Amino acid sequence: MTPSTRPIRLGIQLQPQHADYARIRDAVRRAEDLGVDVIFNWDHFFPLNGDPEGKHFECWTMLGAWAEQTERVEFGALVSGGGYRNPDLLADMARTIDHISGGRLIFGIGGGWFAKDYDEYGYPFGTPGSRLNLLGENLQRITDRWARLNPPPTRPIPVLIGGGGERKTLRHVARYATIWHAFGGPDTQARKAAVLAEHCAAIGRDPAQIERSTAIPSGGVPAADQLIDLGVSLFTIGVTGPDYDLADVPAWIDWRDRRNSDRV
Repeated sequence: MTPSTRPIRLGIQLQPQHADYARIRDAVRRAEDLGVDVIFNWDHFFPLNGDPEGKHFECWTMLGAWAEQTERVEFGALVSGGGYRNPDLLADMARTIDHISGGRLIFGIGGGWFAKDYDEYGYPFGTPGSRLNLLGENLQRITDRWARLNPPPTRPIPVLIGGGGERKTLRHVARYATIWHAFGGPDTQARKAAVLAEHCAAIGRDPAQIERSTAIPSGGVPAADQLIDLGVSLFTIGVTGPDYDLADVPAWIDWRDRRNSDRV
């Protein structure tokens, strides 16, 4: 599927901080009922903003609950921390959630960056370079484990890799990713997409096979339209506790539907 024919999708990241779990469960229900395509959480152990010791819940046990709660949406972590999850066990967890959900899991992973997650839970933080090297090793172990599990995943589990490091992260994206979650404005994303294309060419892969993902831009619809022209097709809105305000979501769903109608 080429960028020009790939449908525009809308995701929402329910950041699992500063809320009781009942609020998160309700936000999942509301988001699916509104018509979003993907629901993400994130894989951290502490809040990233607000009270640093505020309420927070763990990622993967939550995804297991979402697998049972939801019926239609895809879901996953945006993204899981590659440095504090045993990769073979993580592959098995993902395979299990894939089966529970009937094949709706997106396997999001990145190199990790939040030092408190590592320090407080006793994992070596290392350097950006060592974390990205470990990510590459882990991705190979994860894909190898999926091939060995019995039963296997219900489908090839989509792998979302987050980040834009040009020497290491984008090389991992070229080799392993189904979806690339990028950061930055159009100029930055265009430059990094060109680097990704070089990494893909080096291994004989068509970069159009990789879905492009990013956050809803601060510039609103005009900025999102510009990113679509660059090949981005998955846009995610981030919302946090305690209220999980989804008031902006219907307008973005209308925009998604209009843009998809234009492509028919």
